[in-house]
Amino acid sequence: MVEIDTVLVQRLVAAQFPQWADLAVRPVDQGGWDNRTFHLGDEMSVRLPSAERYVAQVEKEHRWLPVLAPRLPLPIPVPLGLGRPGEGYPWPWSVYKWIGGERSGPGTISDLATFAEDLADFLLALWAIDASAGPPAGAHNFHRGGSLHVYDEETRRSVEALAGEVDVPLITEIWERALASRWERKPVWVHGDIAEGNLLVRGGRLSAVIDFGSSGVGDPSSDLVIAWTLLDEPAAQAFRARVALDPQTWERARGWCLWKALITIVEKRHGDIAGADLHRRWIARIVADHLAAR
Repeated sequence: MVEIDTVLVQRLVAAQFPQWADLAVRPVDQGGWDNRTFHLGDEMSVRLPSAERYVAQVEKEHRWLPVLAPRLPLPIPVPLGLGRPGEGYPWPWSVYKWIGGERSGPGTISDLATFAEDLADFLLALWAIDASAGPPAGAHNFHRGGSLHVYDEETRRSVEALAGEVDVPLITEIWERALASRWERKPVWVHGDIAEGNLLVRGGRLSAVIDFGSSGVGDPSSDLVIAWTLLDEPAAQAFRARVALDPQTWERARGWCLWKALITIVEKRHGDIAGADLHRRWIARIVADHLAAR
């Protein structure tokens, strides 16, 4: 992994954007894993891929964010500069306008049901944008919007590894139901990573959506996982009612969330106990939701 620090960012900015060379560079709190993010002065940020597998996201965001932004009800990132490899850093990188706000979470959201409805309205607007020329789901966005079959082998290995702590037949049933259907309508724009860290809050309300690195065109089910990862049940019901999608899409959404939870538990169960337990709670909610929908 490439060493990305304040000194590197200062050198890159000075060499390629000398008009901003005098601005202070400092790390952003919770600056991300796929990309490293730094403040550039008070009005901008610098975002650099942390590994080669995230590089395709850079030009994609520069190409498409200006197209999406005018059609959305909330602010999204505004690209200001596209950086080149240099100063020992091997990949393209970005300068963005800074979007203020707090990371979403139970401590920053005033009313989860209102938050859920605001998020649903944002997603409905995103899904309504013409996607005919957009990038189909694939390796560039880790197949968000694409087929869950890509992760079938990995998921089944994880279920086998966790056989002592999960109901294998029930988990397999949920997974296989997710695999059994597909999006039959036109492909739509998907964000691909609707998660707490990518949803910003001001005054307790959803105020911006960031990090479109996993965006692409396809099936919107991967944008629904927040129903189990952040929202409580009343808020999840409000979210479901607002997006008004068919039961099969919700089955695939359970599949996306289940895949992520299972592989994360396998990864974290012997080291990050709290992280593993969080994802076990996701699975408990997925199971309860599946049983209720039977």
